[in-house]
Parts: sequence; structure tokens; C-alpha cells
Amino acid sequence: MLGFAPPPGRPLFVLFGSSIVQFSFSNGGWGAALADIYARKADILLRGYIGWNSRRAVQVIDKVFPKDSPVQPSLVIVYFGGNDSVAAHSSGLGPHVPLEEYIDNMRKIAQHLKSLCDKTRVIFLSCPPLNEETLRKSTSTALSEIVRTNETCRLYSEACVSLCKEMGVKVVDLWNAMQKRDDWATACFTDGLHLSEEGSKIVVEEILTILKEADWDPCLHWKAMPTEFGEDSPYDLVSSSGQSTVNPSDWTFHRRIQWD
Repeated sequence: MLGFAPPPGRPLFVLFGSSIVQFSFSNGGWGAALADIYARKADILLRGYIGWNSRRAVQVIDKVFPKDSPVQPSLVIVYFGGNDSVAAHSSGLGPHVPLEEYIDNMRKIAQHLKSLCDKTRVIFLSCPPLNEETLRKSTSTALSEIVRTNETCRLYSEACVSLCKEMGVKVVDLWNAMQKRDDWATACFTDGLHLSEEGSKIVVEEILTILKEADWDPCLHWKAMPTEFGEDSPYDLVSSSGQSTVNPSDWTFHRRIQWD
């Protein structure tokens, strides 16, 4: 995959999508949280592209995920749809992709990823809601008017969820998951659109739930995966008895959130 190969035996998880993916390692983002949770379990590889829609993703899917790569991902988490749902611009330029084409594009992405290897698992993230008022205030004046609405986000989210059910692909319904919080509109976003640390927590929780409940062999939930070089060693920290060592390989005390 673009010249990257994880250590032998260590699984590879790839995050593929638009800005919600590209920004996922910033400011307490969900990608960074997954990288911490899966430290010594799996390598998390970021393939995020701000501003992209599903049309551009389809154009490069073979380059990002070549079928002849000697190493194929164990898990790919995909997010596209927010930019697709932007209203069409009168010039014909811009990220808008009609709903039916969006569905077709996401189908092609899913088919390609599922064809990489019989052990490659896929999770789609659907469009989250947005705070329209905050987004209008935060949009740069260097840009032409960008029309994003919760209603179109809902339509694209529902289309993504429906497609995943049809294809047997796991999906996080972010549209509904975010709105379980009463304060979602102010707590879950940095600018009305991109995810805050609180919004990212929801994404992580939903992904971990899928990984825990999925009937996949091998299981990709972090607690079920082996810790790399996790064997006991005389070089570990010495216990209070002074007669043995304590293996710290799976300690999680440093985390503010003790993920399930």
C-alpha cells in the first residue's frame, strides 16, 4: 500500500476518507484515539484527503489500495459523503455528487475493498449531522457560498446505511449516533462540521462496538488481539517483593478514557 508495510504479523488498519479522516489525528481526534488503543496491536495508517468526494475516491481507489500489494489491510474504515452532499454550484464546479451517483460510488469502493483479501474487513461511517449556524459563521470568505444542510446530510447518511445493509458491510450511523447527545450541535464540532474531541469520542465508541460484536475471525477488537512482544521479561520493572518483575505491556492507566 503506497510502499508501506507493517512489521510481520502486525495487522494494518487504514482510515480512508475526506477531512473528517484527515483531521482525525488532530485535537483529540478519533484516529489518534484508535492509534493509542491499538498501540502494539495494529498499525493505523491515515489516508485522508480534505475536500474530497466519493467521485475522487473512486478515481484513486486502485492506487490507494492496489490489489497486487503484498500486504493487505485487516480493516479499512471509510468516510465519504459530507462533501458529496454539498448543494450543486451553478458553475458545475465543486464537490457535489448526486445521491444516486454517491450510492454507486460507495458501492464500488466497498466492492474493491472486499476484493482485496478474504480477511479484509470494512466499516463505513455515514454522514454526521452539522450545526448550520456555526458553519455559516466559520466558512472562509475566500470561498463561494457553500450550501450544506442537515436535511441533505440525513439523506446521504440514510443512503450509506441502506447500501451497507444491502452489501453486508458494517456501518456507523453517525447521523443518529451524534444526536443521542442533547448538546450535540455545540459539543460535537469545532466549526459546525468537523469533529471536536467530544464528537470523536462518539466515533471511537461506535467503531469499538462494531469490532467487539462483529463475528469476524480473527476478532479485531483490541482486547482480543495479541500484544506485540508482550511476553514477560526479567528486564521489566521489579515488583514490590523484589523477587519478580511486573509486565507493563497492557497497562492503560495513562488513558483518560478507559475504552471498552
